[in-house]
Amino acid sequence: MNPAQRYAAFVADHSKLVVVAVLLATVVVGSGATAVDGGLSIAGFSSDTPEAAAYDEIQQNFSTEGENTTTVQVVVRGDDVLTRASLLDSLRFQQALRNDSSVNETLRDRQSIVGFSNLVATAAIRAEQAENGSGGPGGPGGADGAGGPPGQQAVTPTLDAQIEQLQSMSDAEVAATVDRVLDSESAAVGPDPYSLLPTDFDAEREGASGRLVFVFQDTSDASGDDLPESIVDAQLRMQTLADDAHDDETFGFGSGIVDEESGQATGESFAIISPVALLLILLVLGIAYRDVIDVMLGLLGVALVLAWMAGFMGWAGIGLTQILIAVPFLLIGLSIDYALHVVMRYREAQQDDPDRTPRESMRRGLAGVVAPIAAATFTTAVGFLSNAVSPIQSIQDFGIVSAVGIGAAFLIFGLLLPALKLEVDGLLTRVGLSRRAVAFGRGGAAGRVLSVGATAARRAPYVVIAVALILSAGGGVAATDIDTTLDQADFLPRDSPAWMDSLPGPFIPSDYDLRANAEYLSDEFSQSRDRAGAEFLIEGSVTEPGTLDRLADGQAHLRNTSSAVVLGDGTLQSTGPVETIQSVAATNETVAAVVERADTDDDGVPDRNLTAVYDAVYDASPEQASATIHRDGGTYRSLRLSVSVGGGATTATITEEMRAVAATIEGDSGLTVTATGQPIVQELTQNALLTTLVEGFLITFVVIIIFLTLIFWARYGTPSLGPVVMLPVLCAQAWLFGTMYLAGLSFTTETAIIAAIGIGIGVDYAIHIGERFVEERHENGDSVAALQRTVRGTGGALLASAATTAAGFGVLMLALVPSLQRFGFVTSVAITYAFLASVLVLPSLLTLWTRFADGESDDATDVSTD
Repeated sequence: MNPAQRYAAFVADHSKLVVVAVLLATVVVGSGATAVDGGLSIAGFSSDTPEAAAYDEIQQNFSTEGENTTTVQVVVRGDDVLTRASLLDSLRFQQALRNDSSVNETLRDRQSIVGFSNLVATAAIRAEQAENGSGGPGGPGGADGAGGPPGQQAVTPTLDAQIEQLQSMSDAEVAATVDRVLDSESAAVGPDPYSLLPTDFDAEREGASGRLVFVFQDTSDASGDDLPESIVDAQLRMQTLADDAHDDETFGFGSGIVDEESGQATGESFAIISPVALLLILLVLGIAYRDVIDVMLGLLGVALVLAWMAGFMGWAGIGLTQILIAVPFLLIGLSIDYALHVVMRYREAQQDDPDRTPRESMRRGLAGVVAPIAAATFTTAVGFLSNAVSPIQSIQDFGIVSAVGIGAAFLIFGLLLPALKLEVDGLLTRVGLSRRAVAFGRGGAAGRVLSVGATAARRAPYVVIAVALILSAGGGVAATDIDTTLDQADFLPRDSPAWMDSLPGPFIPSDYDLRANAEYLSDEFSQSRDRAGAEFLIEGSVTEPGTLDRLADGQAHLRNTSSAVVLGDGTLQSTGPVETIQSVAATNETVAAVVERADTDDDGVPDRNLTAVYDAVYDASPEQASATIHRDGGTYRSLRLSVSVGGGATTATITEEMRAVAATIEGDSGLTVTATGQPIVQELTQNALLTTLVEGFLITFVVIIIFLTLIFWARYGTPSLGPVVMLPVLCAQAWLFGTMYLAGLSFTTETAIIAAIGIGIGVDYAIHIGERFVEERHENGDSVAALQRTVRGTGGALLASAATTAAGFGVLMLALVPSLQRFGFVTSVAITYAFLASVLVLPSLLTLWTRFADGESDDATDVSTD
């Protein structure tokens, strides 16, 4: 007996021992599942690049506004949101926030609310004070809406005083005050009013269609990346208070709101999808097995495989991340496939010789299928395990957990399932129930459909291969043009389609405007407070004459980019040493005198004696100075320039344009200028991840081809069969990339990982066909008959497996969350293409391989003339 036969004999003859041993091992390993961190977290990606290092240095060496703070943007929309009534609504909204204890206790102490209404009310109060020559009402802690810049000691009117002021004014007086606040020559205290209005706002036109109110919450008590529940609850409460206070349309947008609504949309999606998916899976498995017990055994095996996966994660201390969500789907697909192959080969053995006992049939059936299952397990596991060499921890975890789960699938379905089926069938037979059934695909409509590949291979193999290669070439060309940019808005839930409103009450999803709101914010407003900014780290001789002029030239270059934000008044939304110096000089005569002496060309930018200028700014306002000028031990080490970028700009565009600006600043000086910031670091990390995954694909294919070559050589003396079996897998991947291009899907880390699932399942399908064909051919010596039995026998199991997994994952396209929709689409397409390549393309390849590699002229004649 060969090793496969000895293995099958052991399992069949010691089925009780096998069942007990594997179940005990499952209990031990699965007990670790209780230690798995069940909170779904975003996988942490980081890249070892100069830009990432520069970004870290900026965070460490410069004081940054918003540390230990999260921001909620409350948007007010209407025909004109600058009217007296609308501005009063916003002030009353702020008062409601203060009066609500659950919200108020989360607000940060300093300048917790910033809104255009505060600027208008404060400007009106101060104008009245100046006219009366009095100090007027006010106090240092009430409004939080119009505090002056750091270093300026201005008394902020209380929120009650601001409301009282606007109430006392006429509509015309408020409109005049709005015009004064928006006057570019105005010296109004507070944030730039244009930063609170749409970027295309034109002061020459009456009114504005939208404005922002920023609410800042203290997150100093937060642990990790997750916001405390009190912060999230407060953000949700803000939305209700905003709607109650305003006659205009409003919405809130913050991290807590996004997380809460995204989680809710995911839950509602699965509430709709899960029953449909389960029904489809049970329906297809029912058609394939036509036996309730076999369906239940298969589903039990799937559950045990997932228990092994979760148990390993618990013992290894690996938490659940978004990337690892893909692993169970891979394991479910492989598990269903393995179960179908074991059961169908067992049934074929019974069908071929009705006189065989169940144990004899299992010995023969398992001996025929265990080798391809083991080969598929090894190749797929090694392919995923190649990710373990990635420098990115989350990708390492993905590869390791996948490999362990794939190994567990073999243990459960290559060892436990055959033994358990023998015991269950034996018990049912003893009570008088027949356990004989026909293998799916050996007859009926399924058999006729599956024979198409063998028939085409017999009549026109060259045509089949030519069509497959042409489609693959097209997919390969399209793959070079697939977009690789990552848009965060693509992960936000969409509103449900109208037909879902007709679902039964518990299944009707909520309305989701999150994505539309995010797009509105990105398109209409500067998003500097939402990590949508670029940073420049300027290092070297930052005190050399002309350094600040270089920064001014860089800012002029920024104006000509498509990604930098220019506000409605024409100002560039940027902050750097020049702005810091000018701001401090405007309120400090000593600094102003130093700057005047250092500015030899009267352009407002000091061009000499920069050490003295920096010293003066630090002496007058160290907090402002430390935000853009880094001093260490009395020596000035680096400068920081920040610029807001448009929400609609891609990370690739931002990276390209900001690097060009950095080159402009650097020039031929002794400075080193690095363009960085969240969008740039994200772009470079994305590229690094894609490179890692593509390299993993290449390693996977090379390892699998070498392994299959050695296996076929050792078992059948046919080393050339390994590359032949792998070719359809490559074709299926090319078709997948072409489909992604036509569907407008980007090739990102998300879709690349999903494509890896297609490789794993595609290799499994191809190995089963290749192994079965060689086995049948060696036993019968007739290649045509061998191919026919292969596509009708093994092909039947593949058809049931592909239909089950593709249908089950395809229903994810009904989800409200775009990432789930993409997952369902790409996975189902990948599985479908893997199946078609195995049963349509591989038979023709095997036919030609038989004809040319082995020189079987008789078969060649049969192939061409039958």
